[in-house]
Amino acid sequence: MGIEKYEDMNALELDVIKEIGSIGTGNAATALSQVLRKKTKMTLPAAYILGYNEAIEMVGSPEEIVAAVLVKMSGEINGIMLFVLKMDFINAVLQSVMGQEITEYMDLTEIQKSALEEIGNIIISSYVNAMSGLTGVTIQLSIPSIAINMLGGILSVPMAEFGYVTDKLMMINGKFIVDKEVLDSHLLMMPDIQSLNYLMRKLGVD
Repeated sequence: MGIEKYEDMNALELDVIKEIGSIGTGNAATALSQVLRKKTKMTLPAAYILGYNEAIEMVGSPEEIVAAVLVKMSGEINGIMLFVLKMDFINAVLQSVMGQEITEYMDLTEIQKSALEEIGNIIISSYVNAMSGLTGVTIQLSIPSIAINMLGGILSVPMAEFGYVTDKLMMINGKFIVDKEVLDSHLLMMPDIQSLNYLMRKLGVD
């Protein structure tokens, strides 16, 4: 019959997403380590299917200002990937890459935003490459874009994109450990339903 909504996914199908997340986090930690030139590890990720309010509570609070990098997937898999960046992660990146820090999100310069877009794109690409490697599917990524807004507004973007078929969000959470600093990682991985079913068929899960 196939998956009609994210919440229809069974334990085996969620395990597939966790496996993609596990490989993706390893790739992301390696890539981030090279960019930051610091020893970087990542905890074992967890995959969740969450309601909009549940997702907000897991990441922070609705009015909390955050940044996020958004990339659209196309090709054999269509959908969006969204990586949330909080202040501690932003400053860890900016300090390592540019020797700079900020105190307010609105202080970000265009050059700093470009650097964060590239970091977000590298992390997102790590997960997309894991998905592609496991399934053999071809996935193209759009140019990344960064947004600064309240968390509630940021997470409303995927809901607006897919709200007509699901009111749930698919999230992969973990923690980067950069030297001894622990940084939260919140990634929304949202293939459309047709693409999700295609992924499962490619992996023999249907």
